[in-house]
Amino acid sequence: MKVVIRTDKLSKHYGKGGGIKAVDELDLEVYEGETFGLLGPNGAGKTTTVRLLNCIIKPTSGTATVNGYDILKKETDVKRVTGLLAESPGLYEKLSANEFLEFMGALYDVPSNILHERINDLLKLFGLHERHDQLLEGYSRGMKQKILIASALIHDPPILFFDEPTSMLDPRAALMVKDLIKKLADTASKTIFICSHILPIVEELCDRIGIINQGRLIALGTVPEIIAQTKTKTLEEAFIAVTGGVEEKELLAWREQKGASA
Repeated sequence: MKVVIRTDKLSKHYGKGGGIKAVDELDLEVYEGETFGLLGPNGAGKTTTVRLLNCIIKPTSGTATVNGYDILKKETDVKRVTGLLAESPGLYEKLSANEFLEFMGALYDVPSNILHERINDLLKLFGLHERHDQLLEGYSRGMKQKILIASALIHDPPILFFDEPTSMLDPRAALMVKDLIKKLADTASKTIFICSHILPIVEELCDRIGIINQGRLIALGTVPEIIAQTKTKTLEEAFIAVTGGVEEKELLAWREQKGASA
């Protein structure tokens, strides 16, 4: 199988003397056409990993290749072969949906004859075609998320990065996004890299998953493999087993402290 994302001791440290290890010597391979999920608690290093692989920030040490392009030497090429739905994306709310997608398509040099057809198709897919000329500032959060996902697809990249792709979406829209991800993986030969802390989404969509905690990759494989490795019965139990969880006595201590101060 062809490897399209490969990291080699990829690291990103912050703070004085690099004391905060957001990503710590990450070694990972993602194969062409697979949907890969990176799971982890908040602050585990998921978003930092995505930002590194999309050349938004530079690593402290180590490197990676994306579709054969070195993230340190071929930043522009990396960005042309990837589509990114960031965790906290920017949106030009004084533009209409059509104008915003035209702007994003122009950034990627999508030919105008292809661009307009693609915009129409995406807006219809997301149920926003009738509001294509309305300003984004009047859109709901879920509608804005749809436009952002459409912008990640506008240049038809072979590799897609989705950081919490169903956040802010209602159940029906979330289901549509999940179906879209499945379709992209199954019929469009897309490689999809999903970051999430929502276990059911990753479990349903991903061929393989990695679990990251405190910047280090601590588990890797299919869901059944990880469950077997941890000798648990569900992905939730496996996740807690490898990352640790809040113990019941900690919760009780918080309640007792609250009662004492009342």
